[in-house]
Amino acid sequence: MDAVRVALLREVLDGTEWPRATRRFAAALRSSVVPHGGGLLLVGTEVYEPWHLAAHLVDEAAWSGTPELAPTLVRHRVEAGEPAHLSVGLGRIEAAGRGQTLLVVAPERPGDGLLERVHGARRAGATVLSLDGGDLEVHGLAHETLTVPEDGDVDLDTVQHLVSAAAGENSLPVQRGRRGFRDRLSLLADQLTAPPPARW
Repeated sequence: MDAVRVALLREVLDGTEWPRATRRFAAALRSSVVPHGGGLLLVGTEVYEPWHLAAHLVDEAAWSGTPELAPTLVRHRVEAGEPAHLSVGLGRIEAAGRGQTLLVVAPERPGDGLLERVHGARRAGATVLSLDGGDLEVHGLAHETLTVPEDGDVDLDTVQHLVSAAAGENSLPVQRGRRGFRDRLSLLADQLTAPPPARW
């Protein structure tokens, strides 16, 4: 989703909690990965694999000049012969520790095997964030959560677009005065007119 569509989506959702909530969650994501130079692991459930969020974060990392936002997609099932960036299994979570961030996307309750691995990563010092449907056990493991109720006014895909866009936007320099505004405007124009990064 491009910047214009995200802006329109935010306009439609103005007056709801979502623009503020997704920016808050995106800020937590950035603050956990950028200072450590990356180490973002992204995992879903056995039923739901967050392909789109992974692709959007890769795009935002490239467009914003913040490579730390590019995640490693951790998968429940890895088939033989798949490319390296799609061949990371659940064992990677077991190796996570201090300085790494684990983002769990779970519209439904994850299986016990994943929950145990997430618990182990948290005990080893990893920061855990969850974008979820409200499962209490997931909430108990996460340092920061954003709940998307199944019967709410927006769906999980929409929220993922808002979170990934906000994560990339926060890299714009915060400066005051006329020159600061022109610098930000120039940077934004460069980003919007640059060729898109290679897709998955």
